[in-house]
Amino acid sequence: MTPDTVLNEGRQALQLAMLVAAPLLITALLVGVLIGMLQAATQINEMTLSFIPKLAAIAAVMVIAGPWMLRLMVDFTRELYQNIPSIIG
Repeated sequence: MTPDTVLNEGRQALQLAMLVAAPLLITALLVGVLIGMLQAATQINEMTLSFIPKLAAIAAVMVIAGPWMLRLMVDFTRELYQNIPSIIG
């Protein structure tokens, strides 16, 4: 196993992690900004107000994008397992 192989596999794993986390993080960011704008406009300063909408939005994104994210992770893991003989030998 060469250092190039390790770096390549690590790079692919990090890219996959970013790709899988992006929909959830972007959704939480957008909902948080919208709730923050609503709180600023109405002068409601409740810290826990954004929790439930964020939770609901992230759950909806998980339902919609969950199969795609799972398929990406399974494909990566399957490819990694199939490459074990070539990586070792």
